[in-house]
Amino acid sequence: MDGLDFLKRDWEKENQNYTQVSEFDIYKMLHKNSSSNVKWILIIGILEFMVWTGIGLFFNTDDYIKSIHAEEMMLYLKILTYVNYIVVLFFIYKFYQNYRNISTTASTSQLMKDILKTRKTVNNYVWYNLAMISVSMILGFMMAFLYNPKLSVLKDKIASDSSNAILLKIVCILVLTILILLTLFWLFYKLLYGILLRRLNSNYKELRKIEI
Repeated sequence: MDGLDFLKRDWEKENQNYTQVSEFDIYKMLHKNSSSNVKWILIIGILEFMVWTGIGLFFNTDDYIKSIHAEEMMLYLKILTYVNYIVVLFFIYKFYQNYRNISTTASTSQLMKDILKTRKTVNNYVWYNLAMISVSMILGFMMAFLYNPKLSVLKDKIASDSSNAILLKIVCILVLTILILLTLFWLFYKLLYGILLRRLNSNYKELRKIEI
């Protein structure tokens, strides 16, 4: 943003003719910077999709499901996986659409709207991923508890515990584990997309000054 700061200093000079030129130059730089940030959001989204897809292919969950004799859950998990792929690809398409719109916009007001739309899309994408991670972890714990024969001793203890203290302890551990993992993933996404969103937010504030 050094070039933009330089233009902003010149923009504040008293010469009105030069101010008009500088205002246009500032808009061009904000436009270029915003387009670059949204392009990186698109690239990171694609790379993230490829990484998670690769991890899913490398770690075959079908073998684990068969090992605990939970074949009846296999169909539901496949449906959930395909739905997740469709939703994530939809978000990537929206990233591309936002990049295309910002790259071709020709007005300050429209650029501001496109920046807000991009921020909303990224935030929705992050919240969707966190929700899907929560659902996946809960399903994983439930499958392990219901089908894994290694946990039969634990289930017998829960059944014989009239005070439900063991069950309550397990639920608390499960909730705490999910919260810790969600916090780690939230920090990951904040690092991954947060810098780009802060830059877009800074550009939006500068555009508001021009618009006013």
